[in-house]
Amino acid sequence: MPRLYEYTGPARLPQCPRKPAPGALLKQGIAAILALALLGPSPMALAQKCLYVSSYHQGYEWNDGIEKGIESVLAGKCELDKFYMDTKRNTSIAFAESMALSAKRHIEASNPDVVIAGDDNASRFLVKPYYRDAALPIVFCGINWTVDEYGYPYQNATGMVEVIPIRPLLNALQAVVNPLIRGVYLSSDVYTEYKDFERYRKVFSEQGVGLDGVFVKTLADWEQSYSDAQTADFIVLGNNAGINDWEKRSAARHAFKNARTFTVTNYDWMMPYAMFAMTKLPEEQGEWAAKVALSILAGEQPADIPIIVNRRWNILVNSKLLEKTDVSLPAHLSHKAVRVGD
Repeated sequence: MPRLYEYTGPARLPQCPRKPAPGALLKQGIAAILALALLGPSPMALAQKCLYVSSYHQGYEWNDGIEKGIESVLAGKCELDKFYMDTKRNTSIAFAESMALSAKRHIEASNPDVVIAGDDNASRFLVKPYYRDAALPIVFCGINWTVDEYGYPYQNATGMVEVIPIRPLLNALQAVVNPLIRGVYLSSDVYTEYKDFERYRKVFSEQGVGLDGVFVKTLADWEQSYSDAQTADFIVLGNNAGINDWEKRSAARHAFKNARTFTVTNYDWMMPYAMFAMTKLPEEQGEWAAKVALSILAGEQPADIPIIVNRRWNILVNSKLLEKTDVSLPAHLSHKAVRVGD
């Protein structure tokens, strides 16, 4: 099993549900509970509706991991509906705004008791314009780095912010690569990847390490950029989602043929093309959001639940790709890492 490493920053998980506060939503909930009690022993929770609004599409691995976490917690406790905005494959603002309006119409038609909003664009295009401080409870997850641009917290919203273990990854690079002067960040040409790159660039520059960003839209451009980056001191692979013609076997063959430079990532699905990773767990985001949704359905107010950051990650190593270089991992990294692709 992958080894989990816990973030120890200033964050806490939501507390046990508090005594329900008075309000219209609570009165409706109590009335529904009493009605069900008179009708018979049907499970109370399934009379309540939870809606998961994903910024992206089914089949995107990060998105699927969040959804898996949500499903594992809500199964048998809340009727779960889903809406996909599909803004990873369709990156225009006009498309995102159109899908947000469709999501709003879906919410109005289905009348969920709580909404879980996954990743940045659900908050950017749906929650902020239409549900800021509204009556509908919102739990967000997967927002990269900061919620400032969305104006959180709202009275009706709380959530989990997604952070990448950049400083631990930089520490690993410093332990492996000497001299560590300048590297390349290679990723898809999508909004969230620019946010991630700026965080990387800032943290690395504080340690005197330069980082150049390369953002591509096609597999051919990614493969060419991967080859070109081999002259750098190191490579950071961002997300491939958003490269719509991505083909795993072609990319893996290209990486195995051309890899010479120590290559790292924060995404487990990028490990066929990278040598070392510290990866986030999307299931953590989904599980936490679902638990908070249940707390809200039980009467806790979103404003009383602090916004927190993710707390765990895995350490992975691709031994076959690493063997193509003269890089040796120090013992404190190799002993903790889980081998993949052997």
